[in-house]
Formats: sequence, C-alpha cells, structure tokens
Amino acid sequence: MKTIACSIILTLLMSITSVAPAQSLTLQQQNAVRAAEGYLMMGGFSRDGLIAQLSSPYGDQFDEADARAAVDSLSVDWDRQAALAAERYIAMMGFSCRGLVDQLMSVNGERFTRAQAENGARAAGAC
Repeated sequence: MKTIACSIILTLLMSITSVAPAQSLTLQQQNAVRAAEGYLMMGGFSRDGLIAQLSSPYGDQFDEADARAAVDSLSVDWDRQAALAAERYIAMMGFSCRGLVDQLMSVNGERFTRAQAENGARAAGAC
C-alpha cells in the first residue's frame, strides 16, 4: 500500500513544474502557487477548477487575477489531472462514459475541457 501511495505522489510531483520564475510573480501570486501545488498534489483539478478554488470566498480567497497568474505559471498535465479525477469518481460510484465526461466538464463539477474530460474518462477505463 505504501508503494502505491508513494508512486501516486511521485507521479503527481513529476506532473507539476513551475514555469514562471518566482521573481516575476508578486508575493500573493507566489503564495497562490504554493496553495495550487498543494491542491494539485491531491490530484484531479482542472485549470478552471483550481482557479475557482484559489479565488473562492469559501476557499483560499486569493484575488482571481493572482490565482490565474499562479496557475498559469505552472506546467501541469491537465489530461493526467482529468484522469485522476475520473478515477476518483469511478472509485466512489458507477458512471457511464457520457455521465463521467459530463461530470468532469460541469461547472458544478470539475470544469475540465471536453477534450480533457474525454481523455480522462478514457484513461480511467470508463469509455
């Protein structure tokens, strides 16, 4: 079990790299980067979903522009994030291919693009 958990964490770490040098980001944006990296370590966040979480009054409460700059400063494999979200949904309950894609794309769900949602559902074995 520890081996599987370590493998998942390593995969997540390898899928997140910073693109923008820290000096080009404000302190708030750097803090938002740290928060974003924490969320991405949990896996299953879309770009838009991550920005929404960082800027939500019920989340981290960063200014939306700072959240966007932070997320855009990272190089993230969004298809891998969609696959992780899809795997998490399938582990919780049964989904049809179309239902899972719709959930991954929903503004009330994960907010992935159609292509990312379809790739994620396929990678998770739902399609």
